[in-house]
Amino acid sequence: MKSDLFSTGNMAQPAAVPGMTLQNAKSIKYAVNGEMHARQGSMIAFRGNLQFERKGQGIGGMLKRAVTGEGLPLMAVRGQGEAWFAHEAANCFIVDIEQGDALTINGRNVLCFDATLSYEIKTVKGAGMTGGGLFNSVFTGYGKLGVICEGSPVVIPVSHQQPVFVDTDAVVGWSAQLHTSLHRSQSIGSMIRGGSGEAVQLKLEGEGFVIVRPSELTPQKVSQN
Repeated sequence: MKSDLFSTGNMAQPAAVPGMTLQNAKSIKYAVNGEMHARQGSMIAFRGNLQFERKGQGIGGMLKRAVTGEGLPLMAVRGQGEAWFAHEAANCFIVDIEQGDALTINGRNVLCFDATLSYEIKTVKGAGMTGGGLFNSVFTGYGKLGVICEGSPVVIPVSHQQPVFVDTDAVVGWSAQLHTSLHRSQSIGSMIRGGSGEAVQLKLEGEGFVIVRPSELTPQKVSQN
């Protein structure tokens, strides 16, 4: 049988080393030798001796998820084998986190990560009750984090001289050491008259970076989480 479908770029190859690698732009392969974590429902295939178990977040984490929708429902994957992860054909990226690093990521953008990473849901300071930026997932420790993004992300440097303002529905993540607050770009009168629809943004100050996606979260996407 012959087809471009069977090209080398599409064929799954045996893993050379344990851990996370990009299978292609839309999926991540993880060679499991022990334990790793992934978002529930993201496994698309596996081979070998693997067990999948729902992972609890504790009472506080589950409460935050119920109220905000920003929690991260996880599963633990244990054993020896290979598993592939993806979510709605979103673009996949691997972030290497080192000791001393702290990365804040929206829960909806987390795909999978090493068990050596610590994960905690935290309140985004200054975010008030806006929909996209109330609670985020903060990763520390060392290891690899698989991130997903609808479309190609834009990474914008943040400096003390140049703070960055982002739509709370478009933000993917940022350096956790950045200071966050809300910025209102319209007057009350402008909002009553209709305005631009971009009344409030998340302001990030300090030294680091922010990751945004080239679209806003739609109400349909919110309801599916």
